[in-house]
Amino acid sequence: MTSVHGDPLDIPTPDGVADAYLAHPDDGKPHPGVLLYMDAFGLRPSLEEMARRLAGHGYTVLVPNVLYRSGRAPVVDLPDFIDPSQRPEIFEQLGPVMQALTPDLAMRDAGACLDWLAASPLVTDGPVGTTGYCMGGVLGIRTAAAYPDRIGAAASFHAGRLATDAEDSPHRLADRIAAELYFGHADHDSSMPADQIASLERALDAEGVSYRSELYEGAHHGYTQTDTAAYNSEADQRHWRNLLELFGRRL
Repeated sequence: MTSVHGDPLDIPTPDGVADAYLAHPDDGKPHPGVLLYMDAFGLRPSLEEMARRLAGHGYTVLVPNVLYRSGRAPVVDLPDFIDPSQRPEIFEQLGPVMQALTPDLAMRDAGACLDWLAASPLVTDGPVGTTGYCMGGVLGIRTAAAYPDRIGAAASFHAGRLATDAEDSPHRLADRIAAELYFGHADHDSSMPADQIASLERALDAEGVSYRSELYEGAHHGYTQTDTAAYNSEADQRHWRNLLELFGRRL
């Protein structure tokens, strides 16, 4: 692991300014770019720590606040340890904010983030990776479909609703994806049951997408997030192994 540097920064977008966090190796050299997509709870110390950990493996990691239209992070007041069963109002506040982020708006923002990475002297030329958590896993897959010439690898962990009946369901984008994908599904996740996993895999197979889709047994939705009640250390370590293996091959 190399020593890393992390700083908050602002990313100009077509709709305003997104607050973000950037982590990169201390050597001042360019490294492959990674777009790290937050979970619903958003940009906070635990996600900044994830970005620094990934940067320590030789990546320049950008973590945008994708809900910036509703305010700078944290968009809602968060406790140091997040247990939604004890604080149900957190999801009540976040629900409308998340629903306001349409796929079109999110992909416009993704383009701005990718442009920022492409212009940065800290980022090598070549494919960018994405890794996303919960809602961020969905955004990563959408980004791979919206920018197939720019995304080389996309990993999605405990994402929900990847294959629904909706017209804009992410699995319907399979024909646009050129990146290699990785999915780490939570075993106990009502938002991504076995039938949806099967539908997702059928759609990817039909289009010849290169991917791995794995079930993390005993894990709950949110298992990678160290500051939440859903955290599962064993599943989290597995997530890091698979993420680094994917990026090591593709970026």
